[in-house]
Amino acid sequence: MKAIALHDSFGINHLQPIEQTDPTLEPNQVQVKLQAVSLNYVDLLVIKGVINPNLTLPYIPVCDGAGVVERVGADVTTFKPGDKVATTFIPDWIDGKPTEENNSDPIRPGLGTVPGQLSDSKVFSVNQLVHSPANLSAIEASTLPIAGLTAWNALQYGNLQSGKTVLLHGTGGVSIFALQFAKALGARVIITSSSDDKLKRAQQLGADIPINYKTTPDWETVVRHVTDGKGVNIVIETVGGANLQRSLNVVQMGGHISVMGLLDNSNASISTLTLMQRQATIKGMEVGSTQDFRAMNRAIEAHNIHPVIDKVFTFEQTKAAFEYLEQGLHFGKVVITLD
Repeated sequence: MKAIALHDSFGINHLQPIEQTDPTLEPNQVQVKLQAVSLNYVDLLVIKGVINPNLTLPYIPVCDGAGVVERVGADVTTFKPGDKVATTFIPDWIDGKPTEENNSDPIRPGLGTVPGQLSDSKVFSVNQLVHSPANLSAIEASTLPIAGLTAWNALQYGNLQSGKTVLLHGTGGVSIFALQFAKALGARVIITSSSDDKLKRAQQLGADIPINYKTTPDWETVVRHVTDGKGVNIVIETVGGANLQRSLNVVQMGGHISVMGLLDNSNASISTLTLMQRQATIKGMEVGSTQDFRAMNRAIEAHNIHPVIDKVFTFEQTKAAFEYLEQGLHFGKVVITLD
């Protein structure tokens, strides 16, 4: 089996191909031929040594993947050879609310203790997999575990309904998924970006009100104007830092802000007076449960939603893929194929 690992130090340039021996399959395990992995910002932080500077090397990174079941252990009934599957990011969070027990960091593949998915074949426990939506390819399904599910739950937690208004920041994976889900649910979408080209592409996906925050730095005034001064129902806060206060400024009375962004800063200062006046809910969130994943997949099938793939790299182009992600030029998701 082949894989790519951080070899002896951190950094994109230290990603090197390695060979692995064929694994032994336990009775409750599933071996998957991984066909594609998608990249998230968190993967870049792992590779740079930001998230886990004490990571034991060599280490196989990347949290999200999808492929086909090759063989199953004697006790496995949930999956069978030939099934299309995607990986789960928080495998012990099966249902219900997050807890200290079902959300511990060590169980998350790609972050430090459990190897990631940048391998052409891997053995999983049953709870580390879900069936992929029937209408998606492996390349498309690989984008779901973090970006797709985060976007889905960000809207669900805000109780999005038809006719409501959502504000999205940027055109990365989470924002574009949120755009697709919001339009499928009948919502109006405002989206910001520094690129007119990306805003045009967002409009082609259904975005109603595009705002270039570089040419219109006072985008808050535009948001208030197009919502008749009331503000938006839900904000998907993918930027973080100082942007959180600006999102709070434009959320409507009793509105909801789902926070999952670190692009600006991991620290934020907000006006508690504004928060009290808006009577808003600010919810920190991270992905979701396996049952949430299944609910999202049903919606993807029902609405025939296809993830937006910006660029696909080959296994041999892994370094280039991460360099591209680091530049922030993507619209939607960046994927590496392993076939």
